[in-house]
Amino acid sequence: MENKLALLKQQINEIYDLHYVLALLDWDQQTNMPSGGVENRASQSATLSKIAHQRLTADSIGELLDDLSDYQAELPPDSADACLLKIIRRDYNKQVKVPAELVEEFARITALGQQAWEMAREKDEFLLFQPHLEQIVANRQQYAECFAPYDNIYDPLLDDYEPEMSAAAVKVLFDKLRPQQVELVKAISEAGQVDNAFMSRNYPEDKQWQLGLGIIKQFGYDFECGRQDKAMHPFTTTLGLGDVRITTRIAEDDFFSGLGSSMHEAGHAMYEQGIDRKFDRTPLGSGTSLGIHESQSRLWENMVGRSREFCQYLYPQAVKMFPEALVGIDNEAFYRGINRVAPSLIRVEADEASYNLHIMLRFEIELGLLNGEFAVADLSEVWNSKMADYLGVMPENDRVGVLQDVHWSCGLFGYFPTYAIGNLVAAQLWEKIVEDIPGLGNFISQGEFSELREWLRKNIHCHGAKFTPQELVRKVTGTQISSVPYMKYLNNKYCEVYGMGARG
Repeated sequence: MENKLALLKQQINEIYDLHYVLALLDWDQQTNMPSGGVENRASQSATLSKIAHQRLTADSIGELLDDLSDYQAELPPDSADACLLKIIRRDYNKQVKVPAELVEEFARITALGQQAWEMAREKDEFLLFQPHLEQIVANRQQYAECFAPYDNIYDPLLDDYEPEMSAAAVKVLFDKLRPQQVELVKAISEAGQVDNAFMSRNYPEDKQWQLGLGIIKQFGYDFECGRQDKAMHPFTTTLGLGDVRITTRIAEDDFFSGLGSSMHEAGHAMYEQGIDRKFDRTPLGSGTSLGIHESQSRLWENMVGRSREFCQYLYPQAVKMFPEALVGIDNEAFYRGINRVAPSLIRVEADEASYNLHIMLRFEIELGLLNGEFAVADLSEVWNSKMADYLGVMPENDRVGVLQDVHWSCGLFGYFPTYAIGNLVAAQLWEKIVEDIPGLGNFISQGEFSELREWLRKNIHCHGAKFTPQELVRKVTGTQISSVPYMKYLNNKYCEVYGMGARG
C-alpha cells in the first residue's frame, strides 16, 4: 500500500504543477501580458486545463483510490494521509462527471472574457462584455447539470468554493443577517455623519505604494516568497507555497482603497504562506474553503486595519508621508474617518456595516442568472434596481455598477457568498484571539503583529485543507460558524464610533 500511496501522490503532485502553471498564466494576463496575446493565452490555458482534468479523472487515479480505501480506513482520521485521500476522492468523484471539453471551453472563454471585461470596464460599455458573459453563464449552467439532480443549480458551483454549503443555507443566513445590518445602518444614518472629506484628498500613488508595502511587510507577508503588483481588480494567486503573489490597485483620491486592498490580499497570502510545506503540490496545500480564506483577508483588513489601535500606529506614518492631505486631522478624526459608514457603489471600498449587503445583492443576481429568471442582457438594469433596493444608491454608469467586479469574467459563480461567510468566521476567530492574546490591542498600536500572526499560523494556516470549514472553526472556537459574534462586533464598534447607545 505504501508504494501505491506514493504513486498516487506523485501523480497528484504533477497535476498540481499544471495548476500552478495555469495560475502563473492567469497572473501574467492580469498584470503584464500585452493585449494582443489574449488569443494565445486562451489556447494555452484551455490546453493545460484539459490535460490537468484528464489526468485527475484518469482510470488510474480511481483505481489507486479504490486500492487504498481499506488502508485509508485504518489511518487516524486527522492524519495527513487520511485527509489527503479523502480530498482526492472528493475531487475525483466530482470532476469525473465533467467532460474534459467543458473544462477546456471554460478556460478558453474566461481567458477571453477577462480581457473583454477589462475593455468594457475601461470604456464603460457593458455590450463589449455581454456576449462573453453569456457564454460563461451557459458554460456554468452546463457544468452544474453534470451534478443533477440538485436542489438548486447554484449548489454545485457553490460547492467548488464552500464545501458543505448550499444555496438554501446561504439564503437562510442572509435572511437573518440582512434585517440586522439594515437596522444598524439605519441607526447610524440617524446618528449624525462622520466627516471623512480628508480621505478624498490627493495621495500620490508612489507614496501610497510605499506605505502599503511597509504595512504588509510588518504584518508578516514574506516578500521572499511573494511579490505585489498592480491589477485592475486586486487578487492573490498561489504558484506554489514558496510563491504566493498579491496585487492591488491605487486611487490617488482615496487614502484607504489601495492600503485596504493590500492588507486584504496579504491576509489571503499569509494564509497560504503559513501552510505546512509538506502539503505543497497537493490539495491539502491551500485554504480549506474560500469562506475561511476570506476570514483571513477580512480579519487583517478590518479587525486589524480599521481598528482604533491600528489607526494609532498608522496615523503618524500617514501624516509623515502625506502632511498636506492630513493637515488639521487628528488621530481621532483619522480613525473615525476610516470607519465612516455610508452606502457606497463599490463593494471593495464598502464599510464594514454595509459590506454584506453588496454580497447579498450579487448572490441574488447569480441565482437569477443561473436559474434563467433574467438574461445577461438585462443584467445592468437588474443590478441598478437591486443597488437602489439594498443600498439606496444608483450607479451613474456600468463601470461603477455591474462591471466593477472581475469575478464573472473569470467564471467564479458561487464565490461571492464566501465573503460574507468570511466576515462571520473572522469575528468568531477574533473573539478567541482576544481571549488568547492578552494585550493584543497594545501590540497592534505599537506595530507588533507577530503574536497575532503566529496564533493564526498555529491554529488556522498550518492545517491547509486538512479539515472542513466547520471542523476547523469548531476545533479553534468550540462552536460552529455563527453570525452572533459578527453582529456583536459591528454593534459594539459602530455604537462607539457614532456615539450611539449600546445595541443587541
